[in-house]
Amino acid sequence: MSAPDPELRVREAAPADRAAWDAFVEDHPQATPFHLWGWLEAVRQALNHRCIPLLAERALGIVGVLPLVAVESRLFGRALIGTGFAVEGGPLVLEPAAGAALVERAEDLARAGRFARLELRCPPPERPGWRALAGRHLSFRRFLDPDPEANFRNLRNKQRNMVRKGRALGLRIEPDPGCGRFWPLYAASVHRLGTPVLPKAWFQALERLLGKRCETLVVLRGDEPVAGVQSFYFRDAAMPYYAGGIEEARRLAAHDFMYDALMRRAVAERGCRLFDFGRSKVGSGHADFKRHWGFAPEPVVYAHWSPDGRPPPDLDPRSERNRLLVAAWRRLPRGLADRLGPPIARQIG
Repeated sequence: MSAPDPELRVREAAPADRAAWDAFVEDHPQATPFHLWGWLEAVRQALNHRCIPLLAERALGIVGVLPLVAVESRLFGRALIGTGFAVEGGPLVLEPAAGAALVERAEDLARAGRFARLELRCPPPERPGWRALAGRHLSFRRFLDPDPEANFRNLRNKQRNMVRKGRALGLRIEPDPGCGRFWPLYAASVHRLGTPVLPKAWFQALERLLGKRCETLVVLRGDEPVAGVQSFYFRDAAMPYYAGGIEEARRLAAHDFMYDALMRRAVAERGCRLFDFGRSKVGSGHADFKRHWGFAPEPVVYAHWSPDGRPPPDLDPRSERNRLLVAAWRRLPRGLADRLGPPIARQIG
């Protein structure tokens, strides 16, 4: 272990640090909404995981933060994840020394707490034992024009026609605070994918703790909810993060209608200039959908470290073992899957 810098201190932040923490995140050019204190608080309240907000500071103030979530899982082993249940994370720092000190403290916590692994949702630091996790996911981002019609014209012909189809069918979109209509739509979609669903309390906590940065919308055909999306807003970016719909949503062009409407709202009401379509697994239907919308994929690279050097667990749904689990989950009745899903989903971090 390197000798500590006498002027640099790393500690676990307390609730009294929240305002200073969030101010630091707001000002940092590489920050994401997953670095905000509210994200960790949502994880703690809704998913019942211990959150460890590491803070590096000097006499004049904060020089780095690293939000960690301790995910206790019988299925995949105990892990420290920065940031858990997010697609991005890792340290935000003003200087290299702060980054090294934060990661070193995270390694010490993993050893002392007997965690099987430490994972950062960012590229690996230049430290011994760290390896890159690549080839699993793609991200999709595109700049938005201030003119909503220009963004519509930039879509491919097929997607424009699908949006027009949704309009012709009389689809409309409106907010769904409390997620009462959104959650069943999301639960139905993840069940078709063979994935356990997160509890409704998680989505409600994100709304409550992120405030205006979080919005839940549903698409209606008459009075029937057919699709929905929960999005995050950070600086000038709109980030549709969770989405779902009934099985008929594709035939109704509900998802195409929904994302066009979301882009229009993001530009007109929020002044957004970036549409972050989020992360999708390589080879998945979601990745293909985003490509069809004209978004160019970019590879996602994460970081893995283990106290004993063991490799990361097999979380690839395309592996033989996991394909069998996915198929079995799809066969569960919806009601049973909705009851069993949340305790399992909270272990997948």
